[in-house]
Amino acid sequence: MDEIIYKYFPDLSSEQKQQFAALGLIYQDWNAKINLISRKDMDKFYEHHVLHSLGIAKIYQFTPGQQVLDVGTGGGFPGIPLAIMFPETHFHLVDSIAKKINVVNEVVKVLGLKNVTAEQSRVEDLKTQYDLTVSRAVARMISFYRWVHKQVKPGGGILYLKGGDISEEMKELKMPYQEYDLKEFFSEEFFETKKVVQVDL
Repeated sequence: MDEIIYKYFPDLSSEQKQQFAALGLIYQDWNAKINLISRKDMDKFYEHHVLHSLGIAKIYQFTPGQQVLDVGTGGGFPGIPLAIMFPETHFHLVDSIAKKINVVNEVVKVLGLKNVTAEQSRVEDLKTQYDLTVSRAVARMISFYRWVHKQVKPGGGILYLKGGDISEEMKELKMPYQEYDLKEFFSEEFFETKKVVQVDL
């Protein structure tokens, strides 16, 4: 249930609370039509998808006017929960699968989010540059870095949700990074091995 969000983010506005509360029903409805999220995972929707996305908000505060790219957003994660949390930051959500982007656009419309655009595209084909890019483990970090680094402005960075031991993977990148364990912020067992990896570019 959406109460798990308020447990960790108690200072939400009434509009943000309404938007988070609406998410579960919206995704339940869409998931019956298009399999965005595994059926059994829908029972833990707020924990596994919404709160997991908001792990990024525990280690980074987006600022008004920033432009953020969400790569491989799928059904809209982490971009949509972050867009609710930071209504004055603009989020551009991209995925190569049209039906997923169609769902994202419908969710954005129902929630009345004015700070989200969604596009069916490969990240390499984007012409815009962004302040930051976010994603939920769509590839090994070195592959992800190669896809996105030209899309990030100098001084920007990557905020990447990953799980498990990432030390070997990060060695391939040969760049400094910070690793944040989400179990430091969230007590649920699901977050025991979950991390946010930050790479400054």
